[in-house]
Amino acid sequence: MARPNILLAISDDQSWCHAGAYGLSNVVTPAFDRVAGTGVLFTHGYCPAPQCSPSRAGILTGLNIWQLEEAGTHESLFPAKHAVYPELLEEAGYHVGYTGKPWGPGSWRAGGRTRNPAGPAFNGHRLTPPTTGISTCDYVANFRQFLGERPGGVPFCFWFGCHEPHRNYERDSGVRAGKDLESCSVPGFLPDDGVVKRDLLDYELEVEWFDSQLSAMLGLLEQRGELANTLVVVTSDNGMPFPRTKANLYEYGVHVPLAVSWPDAIPGGRVVHDFATLSDLAPTFLEAANVAVPATMSARSLLPALRSCADGWVESSRDHVLMGKERHNHARRDNVGYPSRAIRTRDFLYIRNFKTDRWPIGDPPGFYCHTKMVNPSKAFILDHRDREDVRPHFSMCYEKRLEEELFRMEEDVDCLRNVATDPAFAEPLRAHRERLCRLLAEQGDSRMLGYGDIFDSYPHFAPKQPSIPGFKEDGTYNEVYWQRAQAQVERVLQRNMVAGVWAREQS
Repeated sequence: MARPNILLAISDDQSWCHAGAYGLSNVVTPAFDRVAGTGVLFTHGYCPAPQCSPSRAGILTGLNIWQLEEAGTHESLFPAKHAVYPELLEEAGYHVGYTGKPWGPGSWRAGGRTRNPAGPAFNGHRLTPPTTGISTCDYVANFRQFLGERPGGVPFCFWFGCHEPHRNYERDSGVRAGKDLESCSVPGFLPDDGVVKRDLLDYELEVEWFDSQLSAMLGLLEQRGELANTLVVVTSDNGMPFPRTKANLYEYGVHVPLAVSWPDAIPGGRVVHDFATLSDLAPTFLEAANVAVPATMSARSLLPALRSCADGWVESSRDHVLMGKERHNHARRDNVGYPSRAIRTRDFLYIRNFKTDRWPIGDPPGFYCHTKMVNPSKAFILDHRDREDVRPHFSMCYEKRLEEELFRMEEDVDCLRNVATDPAFAEPLRAHRERLCRLLAEQGDSRMLGYGDIFDSYPHFAPKQPSIPGFKEDGTYNEVYWQRAQAQVERVLQRNMVAGVWAREQS
């Protein structure tokens, strides 16, 4: 069989349930549903981190965020030493490129790279979008140009990074487009109010824009007779941009849509429950292209599950996923993060918060984390936090959290009730704690090995955002945390806890 073309379609901030194939009728996604119908719909697809740049770094490298150094946190740099699948495929003869949003935000130049890790850019074509919140990037025309520049007979690898449904949204664009306010489904952690519903409809409209662009791209491939031998993956980098979702390790922040088709090689029309992390995509693409998977990649190819004819639970070893979070934007003084790790199994979501003295989504009064954008749902919660019906939502979204959180996923997908303090769940709490800590330690996570503050020392490249005390707009290291982290490393090395496991280049 000829090596497949590879098309990764990745939306920006979309939770798993907002696609028609998952049963939500209020969001119309025929392209996603088509890929799921001709291929495999994963019911347990998860991102490596609930934020753009670390999640995308995980996709590109096949690594978890604690294995990526600076690239494991938000808006830092991307070290050139980490191999990325587009470059490996390019070396193997693939024609590579991207349109829209690649890896980012952050600085790939500061990491010693000569271009974005997603490949060469194809962003020259523009259009007039249907709303002011939608990008002017003409994704389809750019893809057409990319295909037109491909040498004859060469397979391609293309990254379609849609800017939607990332905020900002044009207010009430969903209602004006005819979306039904009454049928809007509001998650339990958000107030069931008209302001929130309208905000959700604006978000859903942009999900549908992403889907429409993908539909046109699939049409181009079909016209060329290449769709059958194209490995198509449709997903998102993290969950929806609402309170308690994006930048959080709760289900709506990390559970993403995932559909995969390759008609020439994958039996279609199947629903698979196996846990998959988006970091698995890099080894999947490489194996499909008959390119050696680097031994450094900790993720595993999805091809065994994809090539199986089975539905439901296929690979018994895929019974969990790991996820993590460090910094997100200018959330607090000195730009330090809110480090957390999580493990999701069939029955539970367990979260470990390492710095519970910090506010999880930025310091009050503004709770700044990822809110430079207009966010009517957040504004409603903050403006009405003293109302009896809104106060619980404010508490869940913005107040400080316990060190351990445990949620029963079969009955609490909204993650409303933390049962970690309930004696009836002492055993699953212990089991998940021990399993997470063991797996993180095996993968060399500095949060487990005694020098976790290294993450707070990494540079932050976001010159367009407002400064707060302690932040350096030139992206240099935070000396206070750099010195503290180096002292931690020295102490750990002296105890021989991580000798031979981790070495850090001097800045």
